[in-house]
Amino acid sequence: MTEIVGGRIIVDDRILAGRIHIEDETIVGVEPDEAEAAGPLLAAGFVDVHVHGWGGYDAMGTSAELDGMARALLRRGVTSFLPTAVTASLPDLAAFSGRVREWLPTAPRDGAQPLGFNIEGPFMSPARRGAHDPAWIRQPAAVDRASLEPLLDGLRLMTVAPETPGAVGLIRWLRGRGVTVSAGHSAAGLDDAQTGYAAGASSTTHLFNAMSGIDHHTPGLAVAALTADDVYVELIADGHHVHPALWPIITRTKPADRLLLVSDALALAGTGVLHGVIGSLEVAVDADRCTLRSTGALAGSLIALDSAVRNLVRSGVALPFAVAAASRNPATLIGAGDRGRLATGQRADIVELSEDLAVQRVMRGGQWLAAGS
Repeated sequence: MTEIVGGRIIVDDRILAGRIHIEDETIVGVEPDEAEAAGPLLAAGFVDVHVHGWGGYDAMGTSAELDGMARALLRRGVTSFLPTAVTASLPDLAAFSGRVREWLPTAPRDGAQPLGFNIEGPFMSPARRGAHDPAWIRQPAAVDRASLEPLLDGLRLMTVAPETPGAVGLIRWLRGRGVTVSAGHSAAGLDDAQTGYAAGASSTTHLFNAMSGIDHHTPGLAVAALTADDVYVELIADGHHVHPALWPIITRTKPADRLLLVSDALALAGTGVLHGVIGSLEVAVDADRCTLRSTGALAGSLIALDSAVRNLVRSGVALPFAVAAASRNPATLIGAGDRGRLATGQRADIVELSEDLAVQRVMRGGQWLAAGS
């Protein structure tokens, strides 16, 4: 099948009036055409590499829940994603991994495409656990590698606190097994954080949240992440996890290809339900903010990547930069180089946006599949 899609195409660092030529699932050409200057905005499909649920569906649930999550995310412009586990026992994480692996070949064609999965714990600092159950936190040095083998097939991303005993060895082992490592949930000082990145950690789990930060006497993980040009950083751009006044520090510090927008969304997102659980911990929703009922700590977000892109643009960030942070950059991080850009040879994953950046239509693999809601 062939199709031509015209509009204002968001390509790399600019917006191009033109047409995208598609054959089957692939973009075979992008050509300028000023006649399309009044057309819709066209962005590459968003890639959410850190999302725990959406629309009432939990990433750690059944295959039916994963189906629902994939379909709900697609309606928000997310064409690819990593179902993300919270900290749990190793047997429960192995069961999660097995469920996702079994589900991957049967994932719905009318939903976001899963590219594997993400495990956010259990190798974190108890002092920086955020909304994770402290009962299941483990030190890398205390966990036999054999117990991690059931997690590896399909594991694309894992969070490790670099200062914890055995973390450097675990980071190296995971990288050797093809897993991308993200430093986070960490109380690391600058030296330990830099050592973790040198050992192979290449990303940073929700920058500023649940980590040592910027202090003029004792700089921590956030400083190491911001000052290393080759390191990726995740941003939850909901206005709660990181105050918007700090966003310019991130966007002016990090190279344009190293910022990742992630949702860190919970199953409660998009439902209007005010109470639920994340893992074994109870959470409550107040307006657009979700917190642990026990401590009041933030517990994931209620946004999707389309909201994150809008929020970043409203803060003054150029649209191509914001879109790349939601598409090209996360795809590149996990080695999914066949998507994330509107360019020849890429998958035909396209989000059509209105003037106010609301999702109008979503194309996955050459087929229009959903309208925004």
